[in-house]
Amino acid sequence: MDIRKIDDTISVAPQITYTDVAEAARLGFKTLVANRPDREEFGQPAMADIEAAAIENGMTWVYMPVESGNVSDADVARFGAMIQESDKPVLAFCRSGTRCTVLWALNEARTTPARDIFDKASNAGYDISGLAPRMAQQSEKQ
Repeated sequence: MDIRKIDDTISVAPQITYTDVAEAARLGFKTLVANRPDREEFGQPAMADIEAAAIENGMTWVYMPVESGNVSDADVARFGAMIQESDKPVLAFCRSGTRCTVLWALNEARTTPARDIFDKASNAGYDISGLAPRMAQQSEKQ
């Protein structure tokens, strides 16, 4: 499992498996978020199995699928509200971790300087520089 810490509140990961969930719980994650639609790709683990593992391991499960390359403002708002209300730390996953990072970055852009967001994403291994115009739009929604 390739967990990439963004900050003390959230980490992201590429697709996890049923067996990864116990390790995530052992590492202290309280909430597990799936930003990948079920059956997005052949051979992908079933979300129902990952949900069952999350519940078995005492984690809160959040299924918040977002279509790759099609993150809407409504998705960003739902993600931001979920982060605000969830037990932390949160581990969010999708196919590569990028979608989760984009959702986090666009939500953060409403209250955090872009440079700080870019730095945190970069430190986690994600180049989100292409989001700059969209982040500027989000910052106007404070």
